[in-house]
Amino acid sequence: MNLSDKENSPQGGDYGYGGYAGYGSGGYGEGEGTAHRSFQDYLLILRERIWYIIVVFLVVFSSVLVYTTSATRIYEATATVQLLRDDPKVMQVEAVVDTEIRGAEDLNTQVKLLESMNLIESVANRLTGDELTKFLAPYVDEDSEEPLLPHGILAENRKIVPQRLSLVIAIQYRHPDRVIAARVANYFTEEFINFNNRQRIEETLKAVDDLKLRADEQGRKVDELANELQSYREKNNMVSLDERRDIVTDRLKALGMNVTELSTELKQVEVRYDQLEERKDNLNELAELPFVASDPHIAALKQQIAAENIAIAELQERYRAKHPRMIEARRKLEQTNAELESAIRGMVRQIESQYDAAKRSLAEARKDLVEQETESLALSRAAVDYDKKEREYLINKELHNSIVSRMRETNLNAAMDNQNARVIDRAQPSKEGNFVSPNIVLNLGLGLIGGAGLGLGFAFFVAFIDDRVKSSFDIESVVGVPLVGIIPQIKKLDPVEKAQVVINNSDRQVAEAFLTLHSALRLKEEAKNAKCLLTTSTIPGEGKSFTTTNLALTFAAHGEKVCVVDCDLRKPNIHKTLQLENVKGVIDIVGGTADLDDVAVKDVFPGLDVITTGGRAKNPTHVLNSRNFEKMIEDLRKRYDRVFIDTPPLAAVSDAMIILPLVDGSLFTIFFNKVRRKAAQFAAKKLLESNVPLLGAVLNGLNLAVSGYYYAQYYDKSYKDYYVVMSKNDDTPERS
Repeated sequence: MNLSDKENSPQGGDYGYGGYAGYGSGGYGEGEGTAHRSFQDYLLILRERIWYIIVVFLVVFSSVLVYTTSATRIYEATATVQLLRDDPKVMQVEAVVDTEIRGAEDLNTQVKLLESMNLIESVANRLTGDELTKFLAPYVDEDSEEPLLPHGILAENRKIVPQRLSLVIAIQYRHPDRVIAARVANYFTEEFINFNNRQRIEETLKAVDDLKLRADEQGRKVDELANELQSYREKNNMVSLDERRDIVTDRLKALGMNVTELSTELKQVEVRYDQLEERKDNLNELAELPFVASDPHIAALKQQIAAENIAIAELQERYRAKHPRMIEARRKLEQTNAELESAIRGMVRQIESQYDAAKRSLAEARKDLVEQETESLALSRAAVDYDKKEREYLINKELHNSIVSRMRETNLNAAMDNQNARVIDRAQPSKEGNFVSPNIVLNLGLGLIGGAGLGLGFAFFVAFIDDRVKSSFDIESVVGVPLVGIIPQIKKLDPVEKAQVVINNSDRQVAEAFLTLHSALRLKEEAKNAKCLLTTSTIPGEGKSFTTTNLALTFAAHGEKVCVVDCDLRKPNIHKTLQLENVKGVIDIVGGTADLDDVAVKDVFPGLDVITTGGRAKNPTHVLNSRNFEKMIEDLRKRYDRVFIDTPPLAAVSDAMIILPLVDGSLFTIFFNKVRRKAAQFAAKKLLESNVPLLGAVLNGLNLAVSGYYYAQYYDKSYKDYYVVMSKNDDTPERS
């Protein structure tokens, strides 16, 4: 069966292991699009490094197992203490030390007291004699020169555990001796209660001494204030301050009322006086004033005048003016008028006298009032100072009494046994064999989980630091080139056999891989119509020449006229692998000393011609940039169906980039687990940034021992067996 028959078989180019048209798990899709790591990719990473995981797991788990079986058995004893929210109240006396539990802060304070070094010191002092020897025995280091003290051991192995939603605290202690563990736990509870009692008593006695000093000092101050108060009384004649203050106040009130009355009286007299002054020259108007007319004497005179006027009027009817009776009547009337005028004048003088007297009385009264007010103010000022001194005396006297009372209560409270905590359960020795450390189940579980976790972590770490290209994810996602072919590793063939592997059938898997690559390129529109293809790589040794010759042979086997041109003018290799002379070639054509017919090696294999380099060029870039080189490529396009150009690696030199504009497409070869991702990515970027299509990447040298880790869908053990059957036991005759 020849190559063309295999491709035309029912499996076609995908014969035996599938094709690349739908390449890749995880959604790559014909080598196009963006690749993403799937869960399966991570499983493959772990699968490749399964021995790392197993070794790390065994090391960790065995270490945990050895530690668990050889560790000293530790016993734990627990005592519980209840904190009392309030101290017992035998008397309603406030304690000096406030131990009331009001909230989480107070509870945490008690917990910190249990954890304090002071309490550890007290417990350490209780460990003496044989008990101390047994306590220290498990920790004795014969090589140590420093004396072993129990303090650090007590702090390290004691644990204080507040019980949730309660005022109960568990005191736990661990020790290889279960009896010692219980005894030390009980020591902690006892010393905690004793510590609080000692603290309360010490603080109370200290407070009593302080109160006594303050009471003595306050007593002396009260005596000084009492003496000052007495001296002030004697100095200001204020022995009967309250009585004198009452007398002055009563006099001040009386004088005030007198001034008010005199002012009212003066106003009344002043009104009459003003009326008299206005009518002083007109007696008739004065007589008409109410207070004048209401005078009995003046009223009688006015009635008498009226009667006399009536009598004169009657006499005039009977007598003449000079009649004695008429003269007598007029004389009486004149006399009465004179008396009325005299009475009115007397009333005026009386009112004036009253007005002057009222003014004098009011002035004297006001003077007395001012004098009394001055005396009252002076007394008030003196009383203010006196009251201030008296108030200060009373306050300090009350403070002295309070201090003395508090001192007596505090002294009495110090003699009472008030505890703010009590033991609920005393610690008891654990049963023999009921140890808490090592926890065998927990340790083995942690060993299993930790070993597996560290193994997985180490495997991922190794995968992380391993930045060589090996998976389809690396090629398509990191390097950024679609994967179009995978070539298995060839171990037993020499370079000459490798260059012809597709026709000598020395490795059936490799031959099938090139058939698949041929099919993949035929399915790509750009590759299908590309006559001139360039093959390059990142670094030397990635199999670009091997790929070029075998891919060219595959196309030739399918009836196309193919030419391989070796353009690696620095380190030519094609002539070696195909066992050709390298006397004339590309250099001669470009130099104009030969033409294509002179240098082309015809029918190296059926349908395949080869043009070697013709030696090594001193200036390769000058040769490749020449017009004759371009003309050579144009002539090759006319004569052949396919032209494959082998070029130097991109990371080393730029020769491939010079040739790239002259071709229809490029193939990027990558050797499995050899080139680093950054280098491959940089080289591929150069090809991608050109205007020439990058047809894809060809992965060379896939190690079949680990192929299942990355390409299980293409290289499986069942496929390998199928190839063996096909190569050794197939009796079906091949057709040409």
